Amino acid sequence: MPGPYVVPVHGDADLPKEVDVVVIGGGIIGTSTALELAERGLRVALCEKGGIGHEQSSRNWGWVRISRRDPREVPLMAEALRIWSSLDQRTGRATGYIRAGIMFTCANDQELADHERWKRNLEGYQLDSRMLSRTEFDAMFPNANMDIKGALYTTADGRAEPQKAAPAVAEAARDKGATILTECAVRGIETSGGKISGVITERGPIACSAVVLAGGAWSSLFSGNLGIDLPQLKVMNSVLRTKPLEGGPEQAIWSKGFAVRKRQDGGYTIASGHENVVDIVPKSFRYAKDFMPALGKEWRSLRFRLGGRFFDEARIANRWAMDEASPFEYNRVLDPKPATKLSDLALANLKKAFPVFEKAEIAQRWAGYIDVTPDAVPVISAIDRIPGFHIATGFSGHGFGIGPAAGRLMADIVTGRPPVVDPKDFRFSRFSDGSKVELISGF
Repeated sequence: MPGPYVVPVHGDADLPKEVDVVVIGGGIIGTSTALELAERGLRVALCEKGGIGHEQSSRNWGWVRISRRDPREVPLMAEALRIWSSLDQRTGRATGYIRAGIMFTCANDQELADHERWKRNLEGYQLDSRMLSRTEFDAMFPNANMDIKGALYTTADGRAEPQKAAPAVAEAARDKGATILTECAVRGIETSGGKISGVITERGPIACSAVVLAGGAWSSLFSGNLGIDLPQLKVMNSVLRTKPLEGGPEQAIWSKGFAVRKRQDGGYTIASGHENVVDIVPKSFRYAKDFMPALGKEWRSLRFRLGGRFFDEARIANRWAMDEASPFEYNRVLDPKPATKLSDLALANLKKAFPVFEKAEIAQRWAGYIDVTPDAVPVISAIDRIPGFHIATGFSGHGFGIGPAAGRLMADIVTGRPPVVDPKDFRFSRFSDGSKVELISGF
């Protein structure tokens, strides 16, 4: 694939006849769930239709942040920061994690006040997050040229390498006894007495008593074949990376003109800090009512596009039998063509803000599909109508950093342990129980 090079994980050759839990999806959420379950002594099979981490888990910005999150995610992200700090030691592999800090710049007094209000969400967590004045920002970046009032600076935030993280976690899960199956799509589930009794993969059946669907942008399609209506759409973000460059910022920085973070190889990952592409597809109409409140708040940052993707998705079967090839076997990796104009504009804006990037050489471009929910908060939940079935998806562009803690929470739910945080805000039933589904900025 022309996307980022991902550390290869070679799948196991033999399909187990029976395990305790099957995890569907080999991104950061699925691998983290598998590792947590395997560490607890459960027999686990992780099934990935393509390669480990080949979709959005390797295509994201690589930010590990608690700053400027939806307040409902803050407790879980605080747990994620604790996990990341020892993840290399735990897995015995390099994820590239470093706590280097993240800044969100504020263009005016109103944005300064908004970010000051958001910072109250961290009270009680003993995490360093503070407002920088323009003078303090200039002192940190004397060669910068930005028209800002200040910035929210959270030193507890950091970065990691998306192309390394999910593979490292998957290999650690295998070390603990999990079976890792790549190029092995799950076509559907089997039930007995109304409860999960197994899955059918393209390579054959696996008996189990629990299933976790962590299928990212594919989760709604898989759920629909089971009669479960999961409101989920996709947003495309385009990224470029540069060759190694000296003199750039150590901290990751977000502004409306660009988002930038230093890479372990000395280069930088750069993307638009404000705009994403939304392909209009058949499900756009199906879930239009669900997403209308979010659209009302975010329409300025979305570029809608009607093109070939509409027909590509229209041709995908919404129903299939388990004795025939599923849609997941015909599309192993979502690898969209990047919107180069957006990333080029981000790089141009970055060059104006930090002249050192005039020397930057583009090494690679890619794009990825972000799985989003109507309230931009994930589903991490048991599904009541099918005992033993669980969903962990819809991380809405926030999944990489929070992934290790999301896996821990999902494992708690599967095993019936006291949850690491209250899972109420992540319940699937919020879309159908009359709850108000809304975006919450924390401002």
